[in-house]
Amino acid sequence: MEETSGRGSQMFEFEQYKETADWLLAQTDLRPEVAIICGSGLGGLAEMMEDKAAFPYQSIPHFPVSTVEGHAGQLVFGTLQGRPCVCMQGRFHFYEGYDLKTVTYPVRVFSLLGVKTMIVTNAAGGLNSAFDVGDIMIIRDHINMPGFAGQSPLCGHNEDRFGVRFPCMSDAYDRDLVALAREAAEEQACGAFLREGVYVMLAGPTYETIAESRVLKLLGADAVGMSTVPEVVVARHCGLRVFGLSLITNKVVTDYESSERANHVEVLNTTKRRTQDLQQLVRCLLTKL
Repeated sequence: MEETSGRGSQMFEFEQYKETADWLLAQTDLRPEVAIICGSGLGGLAEMMEDKAAFPYQSIPHFPVSTVEGHAGQLVFGTLQGRPCVCMQGRFHFYEGYDLKTVTYPVRVFSLLGVKTMIVTNAAGGLNSAFDVGDIMIIRDHINMPGFAGQSPLCGHNEDRFGVRFPCMSDAYDRDLVALAREAAEEQACGAFLREGVYVMLAGPTYETIAESRVLKLLGADAVGMSTVPEVVVARHCGLRVFGLSLITNKVVTDYESSERANHVEVLNTTKRRTQDLQQLVRCLLTKL
């Protein structure tokens, strides 16, 4: 394994992904069809699974570990609404010191486990003035700001056994899954606080300046966060269908006269208030796949 710069920065070989997948498959008889990546404070989906088998990240060969509050740090296998799933209780972030190949390591493992669909959730700041704190946004598209600066999990040698050298991203978020989610939202009476929009990823860990927030709005972003996009890029490279949800946990400050300040405690508190609705939406969506 060739080391590069930065804590947790590694170049992984196909055999390492396979070693991780084979180890997991040997630990459980469950064969997941759906992978769910839980954002800050949203790991409760894993707790709702039946026939659970949980594996702390540090026990899994080659897996990184999560260091952020609100991320439990374990991989949970089980069934949700009768569908075999694997759930990440806690993701990895670029700002933790990991490079993007390490951040997205689990996604390639998921593809080797036989996963066909990936659901990503995150906590995000609302840029769209029509959004309220507590709204749930279906991600229709994303803006990859680190990618603009040359930071992509697909840089370097392309592993053809996962996907093509130049994958298409115009269909990153599956339109059929979006339509099914709208149906699920109507059934769950979530329509009043369900939104759709564009998610933009920044590297973090700082929240945005006012000037940066104004630029992001000009670019067409509706919500901003520090995750999700790298995992989606790698999932699409591997041929997985992707569906994404952002929980709007705070309104992004765009006015110099405002005294509001974004903070992680507010994010976690808002998440607690709306978590049940988001979980029910995902559960209803799973019944429709």
